[in-house]
Amino acid sequence: MTEGRSEQGGWRAQLYSVIFGTETPSGKRFDVALLVFILCSVLVVMLESVSSIRETHGGMLRTLEWVFTVVFSLEYLARLVTSPRPMAYAMSFFGLVDLLAIAPTYLSLVIAGTQSLTVVRAIRLLRVFRVLKLVHFMGEARALGAALVASRRKIIVFVGAVLTLVLVIGSSMYLIEGEEHGFTSIPQSVYWAIVTLTTVGYGDVAPGTPLGKLLASVVMVLGYGIIAVPTGIVTAEMVTQDQKLSGNVACDNCGAGGHGGDAHYCRRCGVALVGAKNDVVGSVR
Repeated sequence: MTEGRSEQGGWRAQLYSVIFGTETPSGKRFDVALLVFILCSVLVVMLESVSSIRETHGGMLRTLEWVFTVVFSLEYLARLVTSPRPMAYAMSFFGLVDLLAIAPTYLSLVIAGTQSLTVVRAIRLLRVFRVLKLVHFMGEARALGAALVASRRKIIVFVGAVLTLVLVIGSSMYLIEGEEHGFTSIPQSVYWAIVTLTTVGYGDVAPGTPLGKLLASVVMVLGYGIIAVPTGIVTAEMVTQDQKLSGNVACDNCGAGGHGGDAHYCRRCGVALVGAKNDVVGSVR
């Protein structure tokens, strides 16, 4: 009985090292083969969405899709069997993605069209960071995420100001142009304002009066300045994050540098340091 348990634990441990491990040669080969299968599966789904290809090779593509689904299903079951904590894996990010990667194909048996959702398998390509030893890039991703979180209030204020601006511009254009020039309603005019302000310019709606063209020109020029604002906000926060990590926070008031990441006030003028940890609002008077 003990020998049977030992053998069972042995094959599970070996299979675990292959499926979850990346240090062993067999684990690396498994992960690389898995990435190739994922790429091929996503390619098959994309090709099947092209009507001309679907008409000539639809049967072969559907067969390949089921082959990939069976392979991924066996892989998912193997991960559940070999994982020390199956429920923890099943509820983890990659566990949910692995489940979503195979569910649409089975759902397509009862709900037509859901097989197109199998493109979610592309998310599984995130495993390439672990396979190719690119984990150190995650530190840079965390720094970028911290900068976005730190600038969230400024971005929310900016987005609110832009939404108010496009509402005013759209309403003004509706009054200036009217329905005869395609501005049939305020929502339609707001849509035009958003498209113009973001410099996309679809051209499906265009002003026809001199005053409308003048307002459109102002909106176009204004759009270039507005696009630069969120970039500047995030860039400033990224510089602040770098200063925190390097322990070289500079004072915005007098320019003195060399403050540690845990410093709250400038050592020269006493003003609160914006880039310090646990930022202090206001200044010492």
